[in-house]
Amino acid sequence: MDTFTDEQWMRHALALALKADASNEVPVGAVIVREGVIIGEGFNQPISSSDPSAHAEIIALRDAGQTVDNYRFPGATMYVTVEPCTMCAGAIIHSRIARLVYATSEPKAGAVCSHFQLFDQSQMNHKVEWLGEVLADEASSILQAFFARRRDEKKREKRG
Repeated sequence: MDTFTDEQWMRHALALALKADASNEVPVGAVIVREGVIIGEGFNQPISSSDPSAHAEIIALRDAGQTVDNYRFPGATMYVTVEPCTMCAGAIIHSRIARLVYATSEPKAGAVCSHFQLFDQSQMNHKVEWLGEVLADEASSILQAFFARRRDEKKREKRG
C-alpha cells in the first residue's frame, strides 16, 4: 500500500473517531477495507451501548461480518486511530485481517507494539502485518482535546 492510500483511509477512520467524540465516547474510529472498498466501519460505543466490547475495532469487525456474510476477512486492511488493545488485537487475528494500520500508539494498553506485541507471538495461527504512526498527530490531537474536555467537565462538577 502506498502512503497516500493509507492516509486516505485513516482520514476516514479519524472522521469516525469524531462521531464517537460527538457521542461523548473516547474518540476512536476504525474502517476495514478490502480491494479498495469499505466492508466495515465503526467507532467507540461502550458507554452508550453499555457494552465493554463495543470498541471501534469490534464494531467494524461486526459490520464487516454482516457485509460479507463471513467472520474472516483475508486480504483486508483495518485502519484504526489508536493502537488496539489486547481484546481488539485478538479479534483482528481471529478474523484473519491481513494488515493493520493505526494512527497513534497507546503506551498503557497497546497490544501491537507499545506494551504487548500480540501480533509477534509465535503461537498465533495468523500473522497480521502492521504499520503505525499514520496521521498520528491528528489522532493524538483529537484524543488530547477529548480528555482535556473531560477533565474540565469533572473540575466544574466538583466546584458545583
